[in-house]
Amino acid sequence: MKLIRATIFPLLLLGFAACSSSNEITRYSGETAVPSERIGIRYASVSVREISLPTYASAEFLVTEAEDGTLIEDPDTLWADDPVRDVTLGFSRALTTVTRARVAPDPWPFRSVPDATVDIRVDTFVARSNGTFVATGQYFVAPEDEEQPERAVGFSISTPYLLAAGKQAIAGARSRTVTAMAEHVARYGLR
Repeated sequence: MKLIRATIFPLLLLGFAACSSSNEITRYSGETAVPSERIGIRYASVSVREISLPTYASAEFLVTEAEDGTLIEDPDTLWADDPVRDVTLGFSRALTTVTRARVAPDPWPFRSVPDATVDIRVDTFVARSNGTFVATGQYFVAPEDEEQPERAVGFSISTPYLLAAGKQAIAGARSRTVTAMAEHVARYGLR
């Protein structure tokens, strides 16, 4: 019986050591990208619906696009926050800074009704192997005032990043892309 315990205990320790020496998971979050300009809009308050991302972009794993167009998921590299939440909050912050309007994601947290609602549906949202982060899609603007025009606008944004800088560069490019989306919506959808 002592021989069995003496043999099992070291094997258990080896098993725990093997588990603890597995690959570490790295989490990435992009810096807050500062908008390059201020854009006046016709609305004092804007509600942002949860941004619709493609399945691969809403997953917790960082996904990149290879030269042949295949999407590669890195199981050891995760986003620091839920991507849909992070992109929606980042967009709302950037739109606030760009426009100086009262902007918040749904559900609308204020007592008053927002002057307009923005609904963004993204088709492509990925870091490409050529050193660009690409976002394409369409957004819809629905004003509360029925006299104001509703709008549907397409967008295509490409943000460069330094390939040699690795995954942190991709995270930064994603943040800058979200800010560029806010500038696009302010300029073409909310004026």
